[in-house]
Amino acid sequence: MVAPTAITPTATHPFTGRHVPWLLEQQVATRGDHPFIVWEPFDTEVPVRRQWSYAEFGADVHAFAAALSARGVTSGDRVLIHLGNCPEFLIAWFACSHLGAVAVTTNTRSTAPELGYFASNSQAVGVVTQPSLWSAVTDCGVEFGFAIATDTDQGAAAPRVGESFDAVLAAGHSLPGAPVHASDALAPNSVQYTSGTTARPKGVVWTHANALWGAKTGATLLQLGPNDSTLVFLPLFHTNALSYSLLSTLWSGGTVVIQPKFSASRYWDAVVRNGCTWTSSIPFMLWALIEQPRPESHQLRFWGLGASDIGVIRDVFGLRTLGWFGMTETITLTMFSEVDMPARPGAMGTPVAGYDVKVVDDDGCAVPFGESGWLKIRGVAGVSLFLEYLDNPEATAAAFDDEGWFDTGDLVTPFADGHIRFDNRGKDMMRVGAENVSAAEVERVIGTVPGVKESAVVGKPDRMLDEVPVAFVIPFGEPPAGHEAFIQQIIDTCAQQLASFKVPREVFVVDEFPRVTLEKVDKKSLRARFAAPQQEGST
Repeated sequence: MVAPTAITPTATHPFTGRHVPWLLEQQVATRGDHPFIVWEPFDTEVPVRRQWSYAEFGADVHAFAAALSARGVTSGDRVLIHLGNCPEFLIAWFACSHLGAVAVTTNTRSTAPELGYFASNSQAVGVVTQPSLWSAVTDCGVEFGFAIATDTDQGAAAPRVGESFDAVLAAGHSLPGAPVHASDALAPNSVQYTSGTTARPKGVVWTHANALWGAKTGATLLQLGPNDSTLVFLPLFHTNALSYSLLSTLWSGGTVVIQPKFSASRYWDAVVRNGCTWTSSIPFMLWALIEQPRPESHQLRFWGLGASDIGVIRDVFGLRTLGWFGMTETITLTMFSEVDMPARPGAMGTPVAGYDVKVVDDDGCAVPFGESGWLKIRGVAGVSLFLEYLDNPEATAAAFDDEGWFDTGDLVTPFADGHIRFDNRGKDMMRVGAENVSAAEVERVIGTVPGVKESAVVGKPDRMLDEVPVAFVIPFGEPPAGHEAFIQQIIDTCAQQLASFKVPREVFVVDEFPRVTLEKVDKKSLRARFAAPQQEGST
């Protein structure tokens, strides 16, 4: 098989002659009156629910594009969008696409120095942000050509800073329309930065074809139609919300309901009020919902998650969880458990058409079924895989081998029925003496102990073995037999099911975990606890 390379602009591919503005205009023309965006902010005494039809949203996008054009933004320019979930995020993102500019979306938890790196690395000509993030913009050390700030903080009252987004948008409606950029599907459309946990973050460049691929693939796999509605509370600056939820819904002509963030107490009200039929989810969210009152009826069909058919979720809610896997570099889902087909419990699913997938050992040889190995993915650069790392040809080249396989850095287990289970991030491995230990493997066993709500396993420095596994555990309420018996049960269960070097040396019962974006457990913070003397009463 020929190694994938970037398709040239003259090649014929699924999105030749098309771009992101084309997709939005198709829906404006055919479904203009249908609700596209519904905004449900939190921080108001009376919830202010606002709705944009496809036609209304398209008009605002054109107006904001005209306003950006008046500020000198043109095709190829990069604009920083440093916003939490809000309609302004989407208006700015699609306005950049309209002009052929590149939307650079950044994590709202970034510090000023981190934001400065994103801005300088991307050579952003301007920024769209919000009042609560204004200090990071002004302190990042970069002089922007313009700085537009929303008039609220994701719906909450806020002081006026920068150019008013609402005023800029209103003025844009009076300006001559900005021309849509030439229909080069392989032109850069957006940039998202990787987490940068081991090195400087890299900007992942998506083309217009990438965005359209994500939209069409997601809508097809999820079997979405024009009457579907999804609730989006995960950050729009990440692939999950932007591609899996938003773009897939745009392709299908459905409705996207946006909340500033996840709220367990507000979730069901929003789902029922808007007739939501599915949501992308994360384990933290599902565990939180277990403790919330549930409505007598709703229209949800499934939840998308990293693992399929989770028994406790099915038993409690009567809903399927559809397993999936994707990452920023793959644009959309590369593994999926089909909507209408049986799934292997706990698996991500089977490989999606359009991607080659293999699982190999450290020597590059295929692993036997049932054994863990490194996940490699192959696709077409600029269509089914990202175009490049922004202005970093060395990193782009290093991400692929000579045959065009992209190294995900993830450990997975393939099975004879075609399903693949996620095991661990490569960086989440522990080296115990001469043995590699997967944190996820230990966490999976701990999760079988009655009373365990969530666990996180990390390596603790050890003079003899380099590091040893320790576990942090959140219980469901107070363990009935007491902490000591609960801890011993966890250790005994691990000793029964795992090799001795994988058994946690210590177990810490805690009320909550430190978390980062998407509510992932911040294991770096957990490891940092061992850099200082251990406090008494921690177990």
